[in-house]
Amino acid sequence: MDQTAFLTGFTIMSLGSLAIYATGRKSYPAGHHTLLHASVPFIAATAYLAMAFGIGTLVTVDGAVTYVARYLDWSVTTPILLAGLVLVAFHDRGRTGEVGGYLTAIISLDVLMIVTGLISSLAQVPLVKWVWFAWSCAAFVGVLYLLWVPLRTAANARGTAVGQAYGKNVTLLTVVWFLYPIVFAIGPEGLKMISDPSSVWAILVMDVVAKVAYAFYAAKNLDAALGDDGETRRHAA
Repeated sequence: MDQTAFLTGFTIMSLGSLAIYATGRKSYPAGHHTLLHASVPFIAATAYLAMAFGIGTLVTVDGAVTYVARYLDWSVTTPILLAGLVLVAFHDRGRTGEVGGYLTAIISLDVLMIVTGLISSLAQVPLVKWVWFAWSCAAFVGVLYLLWVPLRTAANARGTAVGQAYGKNVTLLTVVWFLYPIVFAIGPEGLKMISDPSSVWAILVMDVVAKVAYAFYAAKNLDAALGDDGETRRHAA
């Protein structure tokens, strides 16, 4: 267990949460995005603190390590990130029922992806492990489909500025999220091609990008979109 990595993660996530809230907009229309993105690294910091103390750490008979706190973190934080994207896609546009439908579908698939990933991590029989891994990837494909097809269409329908902001945000998040199943597959929970410490540090870097760096990037893009949208409306009036 690499406590240095876990304590580093706890520190970065804690400070990141404070920085996101301190620098983010507090009023409508971007205030709720600040709250969402500030909560993500705070939850992640809790998970890293738990892992630093060895809470929820499971070691299988073949020596593979599963950090349950990590999966609990993902099961909460990734739905929040997805909710932020859905809200951007339907900014000032969608009906409550329409937004709720997409939120329910995409969060359900996302949580299923995390849970089946945990089952794959804990499975001892190789065939069972990879069947569950494949099913987790299938859920991930469903998440990507919703992000890149109907939600992207909804964002583009909102206007060029919002569509571009959504496109930039979803691209960065997709690229980073694609790395997680790769690290799982080659790490100690999968093919054991890399060591547990290497896996821990790799996931830490991805977590920081997805939960801290992404928050600032998304806020910058949304602020630019809302500014451009407001300017367009003024000229139209």
